[in-house]
Amino acid sequence: MNMPTHSTLRTHTLTPVLTASLLATGLLATPLQAAEVVAERIATDHHDMRLERIADGLEHPWAMAMLPDGRMLVSERPGRLALIDEGGEVSHVTGLPEVSTRGQGGLLDVVVHPDFAEPDNGWLYFTWSQPGDGGTATTLSRARLDGDRLADRETLFVQNRFSGAGRHYGSRLAWLDDGTLLMSIGDRGSHPPRAQDTGDHAGSFLRLTDTGGIPDDNPHVDDPDTLDALYTHGNRNPQGLTVAADGTAWSTEHGPRTGDELNRLDAGVNYGWPEVTLGRDYATNQPIGLDSAPGMRDPVYVFEGRFAPSGLAEVQGDTFPAWRGDLLAGGLASEKLLRLDLEDGDVAGVETLLDGEIGRIRDVRQGHDGAIYLLEDAANGGLYRLIPAD
Repeated sequence: MNMPTHSTLRTHTLTPVLTASLLATGLLATPLQAAEVVAERIATDHHDMRLERIADGLEHPWAMAMLPDGRMLVSERPGRLALIDEGGEVSHVTGLPEVSTRGQGGLLDVVVHPDFAEPDNGWLYFTWSQPGDGGTATTLSRARLDGDRLADRETLFVQNRFSGAGRHYGSRLAWLDDGTLLMSIGDRGSHPPRAQDTGDHAGSFLRLTDTGGIPDDNPHVDDPDTLDALYTHGNRNPQGLTVAADGTAWSTEHGPRTGDELNRLDAGVNYGWPEVTLGRDYATNQPIGLDSAPGMRDPVYVFEGRFAPSGLAEVQGDTFPAWRGDLLAGGLASEKLLRLDLEDGDVAGVETLLDGEIGRIRDVRQGHDGAIYLLEDAANGGLYRLIPAD
């Protein structure tokens, strides 16, 4: 089955109106300039692209967020936050919490507030694995960038049950059009049925206010048996997340051995894990759950083979016009960048744009300049961009 996906190349750093205003006034800087050409021309069905490396020396980078002045924040899993200037020079920001780096843990996603550039805002949000009694927990914090340090740092949310397993943190963030924040938490890997327990944050998407509170219209606020923060449940380990121009939230989610999914996120929906999955057991390669079940949402698309999704974005603007409205999905083990051609909410086709040119793709976002930015997950990882070859 081949179907398209939707993702806004994670450019919800600024609202489209604010971005246009900054461009018009000259307050939005040009894109990063220093670049090493990795591939002069990569042909695709619609656009020929040039692949450039902007920066390297990043240790297992996990996420990126572009600031209004053109600089880039990049989280590194060992607990560092890199600040990359327009020339590709890398420095590091101080003032971060002590993260747990066991397994897949560390400093994870980073986004900026939709009104980041407004006076008295300047908030950036980040997720991380917090150590504590019983193991670690997926945690959300925010702080303001003050020169080369974080100021006014505060913890907004901590999942309610810590886990000894150092994996499946989820941790993607994206802003909905109403100003609330979606946050993924994986099933934490040790006990998959946690994703079906609505008294447990594991295996879910949360919907929070920008101060970490619970919106009054969350789907389960009047249900005493379900946590108020839950927006969806039955999710295994979502590591791709974007909100499209039409307001639709899309996620890519790791299956076990195959069964990686693209899901359209709707309030109150159960996405089935581990009772429903097309994935297979790692040891026996036997099916784990049912293909489908009443009351549980089937995925929009199931990726072929062991894709291992991470990073998701929707293409907007005029830089790649034939892809406008399509989703770009990054792959870790597969080392692929896929374009999911969306038509009427379904995947009508899939095109492989990159296949090993970078390595493990951890994050995908579209910059204010229209370029597509990618992170390579490696001990000496890099920040790359795709631009039209001409």
